[in-house]
Amino acid sequence: MSPDLIYPLLRPALFRLDAEKAHRLAVRALGTMSGTVVKAHPALGQRLWSLEFPNPLGLAAGFDKNAECYRGALGLGFGFVEIGSVTPRPQAGNPKPRLFRLPADRAVINRMGFNNDGMDAVAARLAARDPARGIVGVNLGKNKETADAAADYELGVARLGDLADYLVINVSSPNTPGLRALQGKEPLAELIQRTRAARDRLAARPPLLLKIAPDLTEDDQRDIAEVALAEKLDGLIISNTTIARPPLQETLAARETGGLSGAPLLGPSTVLLGRMFKLTQGRLPLIGVGGISDARDAYAKIRAGASLVQLYSALVYEGPGLAARIVAKLPALLAADGFTHVRDAVGADHR
Repeated sequence: MSPDLIYPLLRPALFRLDAEKAHRLAVRALGTMSGTVVKAHPALGQRLWSLEFPNPLGLAAGFDKNAECYRGALGLGFGFVEIGSVTPRPQAGNPKPRLFRLPADRAVINRMGFNNDGMDAVAARLAARDPARGIVGVNLGKNKETADAAADYELGVARLGDLADYLVINVSSPNTPGLRALQGKEPLAELIQRTRAARDRLAARPPLLLKIAPDLTEDDQRDIAEVALAEKLDGLIISNTTIARPPLQETLAARETGGLSGAPLLGPSTVLLGRMFKLTQGRLPLIGVGGISDARDAYAKIRAGASLVQLYSALVYEGPGLAARIVAKLPALLAADGFTHVRDAVGADHR
């Protein structure tokens, strides 16, 4: 039976469980699947950073924090998977409960706090990976108590860089105190310089990207674009969860602190994506993430400037068949606008 038929039957039972327990069940289930190699669609496959992406849809960081189920996730139809965030030392994260569903809003609030098994455990799992079976990126974070943030990113690059197809500097989670302050112009430039130097010492030298928050002033946006270009970053991921609280139907859950993701983030994150595309003059590949729940949402990100897109929260509501559905419908959306290939639609809204 297909996932599209099974998940609606399972969802009521899963929603009776605590959200984090349900998530752990999903990770364990996917971890038992070997996955199949995703074949490139003629209209969707593209080469970025010397990597061959079979389609532009990826699984965002946060789902597979510890490299436990990336094989199974790739088998769902994702063109790539990003694991993490991974910190140098194992970290328990914030007190529970820390993950909340908002079903009426098709949203999620989390304040996980970079809970993960640490870079050594993740490295051991990635060491067994067959790179030919799909693209896997590693999202790097800092331990909560680390004062010299850049030192933790240097450690993460040194330990995991040769095992990753690309690396992400995550300075945009709202759940680690002081982390978002690293997005300021001067601390960001220093952080990128030190992290890039660590990357350049690797044999593989994987692409280095930066993941930013949606809650940025216009000055912040300009500064990040300027630093990204000056420091020769390989790309930006736009965006992480938001601390803003737009009008929500789930008023009780909306009072929880943490980052909001899911459908309410689609508009703000896509607007920011378009702004960063223009500020970087289309010179950097962008990954658009936030609020994607169907093919039209993914296509809107592409038209706004994303070469690749990612999702996570929508899986809670749509189930494991979502990736395959989106990938199947994207070519028709491209053709309806007269595009024969996804790269032709990137940034189309700004022409």
